[in-house]
Amino acid sequence: MTMELDDFKQAWQGLDRRLERQEALQLSMFRDGKLDKVRRGLRPLAWGQAIQLALGVIFAAWGGAFLADHRQAPHLLICGLLVNACGLLFIVSAARNLYLIQRIDYAAPVVEIQHRLADLHAWRLCVEAPANAVVACFIWIPVLWMSLAEHGFDLWTYDKAAFLLWSLSSSVIGLVMVVLAVRLMRRLGHARALEDSAVGRSVRNAEAVLREIARFERD
Repeated sequence: MTMELDDFKQAWQGLDRRLERQEALQLSMFRDGKLDKVRRGLRPLAWGQAIQLALGVIFAAWGGAFLADHRQAPHLLICGLLVNACGLLFIVSAARNLYLIQRIDYAAPVVEIQHRLADLHAWRLCVEAPANAVVACFIWIPVLWMSLAEHGFDLWTYDKAAFLLWSLSSSVIGLVMVVLAVRLMRRLGHARALEDSAVGRSVRNAEAVLREIARFERD
């Protein structure tokens, strides 16, 4: 009778070990599949940042070449410096995004991956989005001035005061409208939609997949 109980215990323990191995294998397969989805889902963001990096190089080179050719005209020199700075900002922003994407270790625990993705989320929401809004409202002024100057039309020789007043007031009004629109959407309960738009679909989808993995591991 004792032998039968021992055999039963050993068989039960062996069954437990097989079930544990099977559960571990299922968890590993589920985790690997979902993390591969996260990795693939972040690729469009990485491609977009590569394009932005190239655009930044173009802007920086254009601004640098322009200011080198117009050193004798302070107003055109300033325009070249602003466009060059805008290009450098694009480069730094894209490089930062690519760095934050690259540093995600998909072999790490899910909690650590979530922390790395949270860094990317915070950068895009709190730094990149506000900076892009400001740049978008003002950068068209030096770009327009440079484009016209390259075709022999210098606004400075005409009614510079009127143009500066019109362009700067238009940019300020545009920025104020952006701020008011953001505040209005938050008051109407669309703060989450604003955040999702600033962060981007790739990051949002990756965060959702990681939450799914975390729930699966807890259950």
